[in-house]
Amino acid sequence: LSRKEVDEGRQRIVSMDLKSGQVQIKNPKGGAGEPPKTFSFDLVYDWNCTQKQVFEETALPIVKSSLDGYNGTVFAYGQTGTGKTHTMEGVPDDPELMGIIPSTFRAIFQHIEGSKDKDFLVRASFLEIYNEDIRDLLSKNSQNRLEVKETPDTGVYVKDLTNFVVKGVPELSNVLNVGKKNRSVGATLMNQDSSRSHSIFCITIECSARLTADSEAHIRVGKLNLVDLAGSERQSKTGATGDRLKEATKINLSLSALGNVISSLVDGKSGHIPYRDSKLTRLLQDSLGGNTKTVMVANMGPADYNFDETISTLRYANRAKNIKNKPRINEDPKDAMLREFQEEIARLKQAIEGGGGVPGVGG
Repeated sequence: LSRKEVDEGRQRIVSMDLKSGQVQIKNPKGGAGEPPKTFSFDLVYDWNCTQKQVFEETALPIVKSSLDGYNGTVFAYGQTGTGKTHTMEGVPDDPELMGIIPSTFRAIFQHIEGSKDKDFLVRASFLEIYNEDIRDLLSKNSQNRLEVKETPDTGVYVKDLTNFVVKGVPELSNVLNVGKKNRSVGATLMNQDSSRSHSIFCITIECSARLTADSEAHIRVGKLNLVDLAGSERQSKTGATGDRLKEATKINLSLSALGNVISSLVDGKSGHIPYRDSKLTRLLQDSLGGNTKTVMVANMGPADYNFDETISTLRYANRAKNIKNKPRINEDPKDAMLREFQEEIARLKQAIEGGGGVPGVGG
């Protein structure tokens, strides 16, 4: 419980069994004989767990897979004010409190520094979905709206989205910080700095390696989406009016669309999956039932007055757990930037060795 909830005399209605991965929730308005509802998950964390523990057990396996050429997604879902942004970002400079995103930065470059006979190229993009508009948080004009496109080769992508090539943790952290300054946040009664948009921080990792000294280099490309969803919320609790209310309506619509996609995937009877019902579900299309390894972190409030929202989050996560994805390694894709760089280097070397000098460079 938060300090505010303790001061208000709120009761905790959620209990967790970390060994069995079970969560029990008791209805505060139910009778004495009403049993608690039980939900089972792959992993469960209570208020005593550490940020490091959450990262190493949930996100690190996905990060390692993306370094091997798989697509991966980690996203935090839950009621507003339950700690989604803390889970994803935390306190970046504090080893004990840093969240999944800064911990991911460290893990990627520790792996790269320890790899031999491999070339890596890492690039990052950062976008938000605000009132169903896609904004590039790294653009000079972050208010510009971008379009979602799809091709048979690359799948769903955002046209004209800025990508920065990064060479280490400080550069990657700088990209995150620049984007955060442009992100839409606002105060509600539930949270002073409530995220008013969904954000997707995407890290693309290209790796080139030769199986033998004489063989041609093979390129694998992993894409890692780190997603901080805006919180589901009730206007009566957040006191949302004006712009806050409009934002909340759009947030709840896109989260509802996400729920419908999850239900359709789990149901198995529906031939149509409504990915196009929102920008969020369109961009997460591969993460839900597609070519991606995905982890969903469900954040919830354990206080009695959050019963309806908490049981909704538990049901949502319980459905999502049953989605079956089909991840595969992305080998030698046509749009690998590393391939272009290698070809350009080879061309320049050939020009120098041929005695003609480098094209475009004067004496």
